[in-house]
Amino acid sequence: MSRPGRVHAADADPDAAGTAAGGGLATAPPRPRPGEPRPYAFPRFEQRVLANGVRLLVAPVPKLPVVTLLAIIDAGATTDPPGADGLAQLTARTLREGAGGRDGAALAEYAERLGTGIDASADWDSASVRMTVLSSRTADAMGLMGEVLMAPALPEREVERLRAERLAELLQLRAEPRGLADEMLDRVVYQETARYARPAGGTEPSVRRLTRDMVAAFYGERYHPAAVTLIVAGDVRPADVERMAATTVGAWRGGAAPAPATPDAGTQLGRAVHIVAKADAPQAELRLGHVGLPRAHPDYFPVVVMNAVLGGLFSSRINLNLREAHGYTYGAHSGFEWRRWAGPFTIDAAVTREVTDAAVREVLHEIDRIRTDDVAESERSLATSYLDGVFPIRYEKTSAIASALANLVTYGLPPDYYDGYRAHVRAVTVGDIRAAARAHVDPDRLQMVVVGDPAVVRAPLERLNFGPVTVYDDRGEPVG
Repeated sequence: MSRPGRVHAADADPDAAGTAAGGGLATAPPRPRPGEPRPYAFPRFEQRVLANGVRLLVAPVPKLPVVTLLAIIDAGATTDPPGADGLAQLTARTLREGAGGRDGAALAEYAERLGTGIDASADWDSASVRMTVLSSRTADAMGLMGEVLMAPALPEREVERLRAERLAELLQLRAEPRGLADEMLDRVVYQETARYARPAGGTEPSVRRLTRDMVAAFYGERYHPAAVTLIVAGDVRPADVERMAATTVGAWRGGAAPAPATPDAGTQLGRAVHIVAKADAPQAELRLGHVGLPRAHPDYFPVVVMNAVLGGLFSSRINLNLREAHGYTYGAHSGFEWRRWAGPFTIDAAVTREVTDAAVREVLHEIDRIRTDDVAESERSLATSYLDGVFPIRYEKTSAIASALANLVTYGLPPDYYDGYRAHVRAVTVGDIRAAARAHVDPDRLQMVVVGDPAVVRAPLERLNFGPVTVYDDRGEPVG
């Protein structure tokens, strides 16, 4: 009897059923061969600078009557003042809570009348304000963008509300093994004084110290014309955008802000195991990592392809080993987090807690293997074909094009970067992959974090002789 919901060949194809009953196999037609990759060109764009220093990037994409406006401000989490972690994110989120004489509700209502919403946020490298509208409302949206950037109200009541929301997120994190593992890995990979050692949104002590006056001071220091790039992608003409921008933000004035301290100093510890105690967790959240590379590193393309083979794709070695060969996990992944400075290299998986040590052993085996032996040409080809093939479909929407242009600005990439991306990927050789692994994946610098039951995972991990073992509570305080 067939299982419900499952379609068998005999049910789906009467001819196949007859063939099967007769004991023979029908001759299937040959599979079509893939053709040569078609050429791809990233949308053309123009760069202009207003008299006050605001930079413009405009990409005309006229196929649909839609426009995305994206303002990038050099006010990311790395610019948080000492002791005020989370201030950049809090400031960015407060921008949409009132501006230009409108309170937050009126601002949201006006945006809705334009058929859009305002998204304001900050990551490690920058703050951003984003809207997508019909091209017929571009001028109105540009005016609204100018109000949010130049005249935010930063109301104290909303600052307090957003601060409370962040504290609630941190409280929730205490119960969430994945977040605990990620936070602890950053803490042990980077030096205690490095900004990357602490969450971009701030810790509970730092967020409690934030005030509306601090938000206003941060805005006054970091938000000024020379720190802003305005990106517009969609059904527009560059000359029209320049005229709109000059009308809305051309009168903005302000000076330069100080450069932030380098945030990525790595720990000097040797290999070590850090167990975050969570006795009720049925699985163990596993992390292995060390300081990675800045986005502008010259080995970027070999590293991307190498990581795709190691753990970046579903067909990668780590995932096939832990998931398919051993059944330790539903999925395992590795990746370099690309930032302006050196973000972390991380391997992550949620494994059955009784096999945590075995999973670590297999991960270390795959690291050693990719560092010492050339990968098969079929593995290289699979990785490069995937990265090459999916690249063009990433930039079909105006919002994705605007984000891509933001990366050019944030990381100082050349204007023709996207046009050459696929060729650079295809040019990575088997030798390049091994060289990248040997240079940038260092088993002697790895830190291991496990969130799980110490009664189950500690003794097996100690027998691995990976490094000294420390147990912490869910606030990161050592307990044994």
